Amino acid sequence: MVSGQCQGDVQGLMQQCSRYVQKSGPKTAPSQGCCGVVKTVDLPCVCNHITDEVEQIISMEKAAYVAQSCGKPLAHGTKCGSYTVP
Repeated sequence: MVSGQCQGDVQGLMQQCSRYVQKSGPKTAPSQGCCGVVKTVDLPCVCNHITDEVEQIISMEKAAYVAQSCGKPLAHGTKCGSYTVP
């Protein structure tokens, strides 16, 4: 899927950060482990490969929040799946 097409540890991103971006549950600050992986991944590339299936489980708004919390915010107007970063 996305892992072969985007730079960085996309598999690690899913393992380390999945609980922070799930649709259910509150918006919580990501762990250091999650941020460590976020900093290695080409987020705009990952955003280009988000499918409807992924969006059924992951909140793109929370994903943008995690990226910003980790010091790697997505640029305003970036489209991540069907979500556009305000």
